[in-house]
Amino acid sequence: MELLPTVFADRMKAAALELAVLAGHLVLYPSGLVGERRAAAVSPAGTPATDGARGPAARPVVLLHGFVDNRSVFVLLRRALARHGRDCVESLNYSPLTCDLRTAAELLDRRVTELLDRTGHTEVDLVGHSLGGLIARYYVQRLGGDARVRTLAMLGTPHSGTAFAPLAVADAHPLVRQMRPGSEVLRELAGPAPGCRTRFVSFWSDLDQVMVPVETARLEHPDLTVRNVRVSGIGHLALPVHPTVATGILSALDEGGPAAGARDGSTGASSVA
Repeated sequence: MELLPTVFADRMKAAALELAVLAGHLVLYPSGLVGERRAAAVSPAGTPATDGARGPAARPVVLLHGFVDNRSVFVLLRRALARHGRDCVESLNYSPLTCDLRTAAELLDRRVTELLDRTGHTEVDLVGHSLGGLIARYYVQRLGGDARVRTLAMLGTPHSGTAFAPLAVADAHPLVRQMRPGSEVLRELAGPAPGCRTRFVSFWSDLDQVMVPVETARLEHPDLTVRNVRVSGIGHLALPVHPTVATGILSALDEGGPAAGARDGSTGASSVA
């Protein structure tokens, strides 16, 4: 019986944090509507950017926001990445008027191509929050992005669809319908993906109120190299801003070998507090 007050207290703390994150994000949201500066082009010789004595610079990182959001959600994560030596971090803002996540995935394809041409790198890492994770996953699995994406980290992404009730009021929006269980896009992503080279790391929270059920943010696919990371005590909005999650993302992007869990459909799992 003592467990019930503890669970209630954890949910109250998570809810309070969600409100605080929402308030801060509303303040920052207008700044995310403005275009960002992009990384400098490579030299005429086409050699990749370098970072002094440390040699070749780290792979560029592209960030993808969730539904009706923008790049401002990643302010704190960008700072963490920069402190960790990720000097080339860019965000993709896709329009809220986008009616098909496949269109956004095609836009991501063009952005990655342009970024690699501009910087001289051959691979990027992707981080997607919520719907942004699905867009990135579609690019990797269905548009050949696995040839260019080393690691895809996803935060609170509805891999098997979410039944979150408040989204029902927005069901007229095609992107919302695509996040529902059984949608055509989700069936596409559940299909075969033999030989996919990208490493997938999916962060899911046990108190995510938008992912219903919370396990929908776990990625299970027989053809993909996946590690699912359980996050305890925070909600959906806190995932892109929480320092513990940022540490997990940095670790995932820095891993040089296969994700925990072998290829051929094996899935690894871990957790962060």
